[in-house]
Amino acid sequence: MAASCSLNFVQIHAASRSKFVVQCYSPRVQINGGVKPIVVNGDPPTFVSAPERRIVGVGDLHGDLSQTRCALQMAGVLSLDGYQWTGGDTVLVQVGDILDRGEDEIAILSLLKSLSVQAKSEGGAVFQVNGNHETMNIQGDFRYVDPGAFDECANFVEYLEECKGNWDDAFLSWIYVSEMLKEERASGNKKWSPWNLVKRQKGAVARSALLNPGGALACELSRHPVVLKINDWIFCHGGLLPHHVQYGVERMNKEVSDWMRGSKREIDGPEMPFIALKGYDSVVWSRLYSREPSPLGKNPQKISSIAKRTLEEIKANGMVVGHTPQINGVNSSKYDDRVWCIDVGMSSGVLNSSPEVLEIVDNKARVLKRRRDSFDELEVLDYI
Repeated sequence: MAASCSLNFVQIHAASRSKFVVQCYSPRVQINGGVKPIVVNGDPPTFVSAPERRIVGVGDLHGDLSQTRCALQMAGVLSLDGYQWTGGDTVLVQVGDILDRGEDEIAILSLLKSLSVQAKSEGGAVFQVNGNHETMNIQGDFRYVDPGAFDECANFVEYLEECKGNWDDAFLSWIYVSEMLKEERASGNKKWSPWNLVKRQKGAVARSALLNPGGALACELSRHPVVLKINDWIFCHGGLLPHHVQYGVERMNKEVSDWMRGSKREIDGPEMPFIALKGYDSVVWSRLYSREPSPLGKNPQKISSIAKRTLEEIKANGMVVGHTPQINGVNSSKYDDRVWCIDVGMSSGVLNSSPEVLEIVDNKARVLKRRRDSFDELEVLDYI
């Protein structure tokens, strides 16, 4: 299907660099074959009906733009030039941890936002789920931030000022501007030095301003849930447990969103939601399903029964999680194929593994990965 969303980038000369303003024209959607439209319930999105849609799940990206593009191209939703949506009415879901360990965090968020705009014009959609590294940064925990990511924050804040504070223009066009800045730095052979304390402080201040609760980037992230149900599938970063369902997934999403936006319903804003974001068994931190079973740990049958009970209570057939790199690639073999673990550690800041993605069609899941003997061909695994 040819892209029906035209993105025109108008170059406007600014004092220090060029500025790109995105104008997106979204004509009336014409869905082939009378396919029903996608219906989203909840703010942030919690329950999504996407009839007859192909769903693609992508794991943790951790600031690696190059590997992100490889994964999206493998999934058939991104053009070879790395900017245009090619997925038609596909639904793309990224399960969190875009932040930390890599230098292109805001660029990846900008790319996904741009693809979301384009996908809507073709009857598709792009969803993101917040992970523990998003919430850590909003909490002010910068332990895992790549030095280049501090630099990106400082540059983005400068560009936002050039856009006169117009968040939508600056955020949507940042994927283009950031790459232009990289080319400028490469031609000038300027490298970030850990000893450049002034520059590091500038980046840290910019990051804090963007990501503190109520900050512009924190508010952008607040639009995304920590638990998302699409048709009969649950998507979350760490894992959903029975007591999460009993508490209410829409309630959790709303509480996390309020916290990220710095809601003033309380004097100092709402406290960080515990059940979703704090503790080893919270939604973004749980590794119950994604860690390797240990002979000394919990019984696999017991964990499988927990997954079964969770899915029955929320009326879902399967769950897709990230959070824990899977050395052997995307898999669902641990607990009776109820839970798919899709974090393969693809970021160069983690394992630099070959990207893999999960594809769900007609409620059946399979793994897409590159053939070892041919970069241009896909290998399809684990069709169930």
